[in-house]
Amino acid sequence: MAVAVPFEEKTDEQQAITEMVRQFADEQILPNAEHFDHEDEFPTEIVAQMKELGLFGVTIPEEYGGMGLDLTTYVMIVEELSRGWISISGIINTHFIGSYLLMKYGTDEQKQNYLPRMATGEIRAAFSLSEPEMGSDVQAIKTSAKKDGDHWVIDGQKMWVTNGLRSDLVFVLVKTNPDAAKRHQGMTCFIAEKEGGVSENTGDYAGLNVPPPLKKMGYKGVESTELVFDGYRCPAANILGGEEDGLNNGFSQMMDALEVGRANVAARGVGIAQRALELALKYSQERKSFGKPICEHQAIQFKLADMATQVEAARLLTIRAARLKDSGQRSEMEAGMAKLFASEAGRFCVEESFRIHGGYGYSKEYEIERLYRDAPLLLIGEGTSEIQRMVIGKTLLARHKI
Repeated sequence: MAVAVPFEEKTDEQQAITEMVRQFADEQILPNAEHFDHEDEFPTEIVAQMKELGLFGVTIPEEYGGMGLDLTTYVMIVEELSRGWISISGIINTHFIGSYLLMKYGTDEQKQNYLPRMATGEIRAAFSLSEPEMGSDVQAIKTSAKKDGDHWVIDGQKMWVTNGLRSDLVFVLVKTNPDAAKRHQGMTCFIAEKEGGVSENTGDYAGLNVPPPLKKMGYKGVESTELVFDGYRCPAANILGGEEDGLNNGFSQMMDALEVGRANVAARGVGIAQRALELALKYSQERKSFGKPICEHQAIQFKLADMATQVEAARLLTIRAARLKDSGQRSEMEAGMAKLFASEAGRFCVEESFRIHGGYGYSKEYEIERLYRDAPLLLIGEGTSEIQRMVIGKTLLARHKI
């Protein structure tokens, strides 16, 4: 009789790398996260160690200096990093989306130019869709580009750009054909180069400015910024995929990238839910009330049971979405399901852990307070829960059309 292989079973390589990242999170991220969160300070030392570990090149092919690992392994890594602090996973997420876009759609010249330096973390990437008045309606973007010789001149304002200041490349979606029959058919993804860490770019990058980072409730340490394009000249060679293949094809490229982005956010949800569960298990065995540890009260056990069940379910959904994508299949529905469930599970588990901590959960002396501020980001980032439900519903109907 054949023996079933556990769905979440890891290969030897996956086991080794996730153990390495978990140790890194335990030794370097968790002990320092409170400091960086409180100061809203970029974790320079942690990022330097991530470069040494090769984490910026996890999915970049070995020929370009990366590890060449699949999305499934990547989401396992993201879970471990997010268990330490979701801001750390945010630092590599937009970089990862940029490398995904290059690997799948970039010209040979674009790959050769950027991927080797991205693999080492020498240059870092950001990813930009949102605009101040756009919300979740990507087709409503106003930022535009007009052809001028060998360049395209970009004008407009982008919003909520993670790594917007420190990145060296921004994969930015802009409108290039306002007369397109359908709005999404007139958009192009440009690889906008800039000087990392500089607010007002000059020289070749003039016209791309970064206002001061936005102040946020949580998700601190990693900057979220606006980007202001004011006459920024982008070479036609920097259209993702080249002018011949990439012009006006940016919308479908970006939507494809969002599938892997949503798997990433789902993994973050699993990571923060896992950490909330760990904190609840520890605190409930140490804290006593009515003469016994509170974990012996049935009310607390029910909370722990619900949390553990949600963590496992979210992890399985996330791995399934990643494996589907790795197999070359469209996974918009599965990635949407994973992102929807895991982000809500992250919120649920953090809130239950917060309740188990009682009054101490409200104190900055306890880690759960930071998680409580970080978890809501996952309900919004890479598309709200409501948007995920729309994607799931539409895809369901398309796949089961009568």
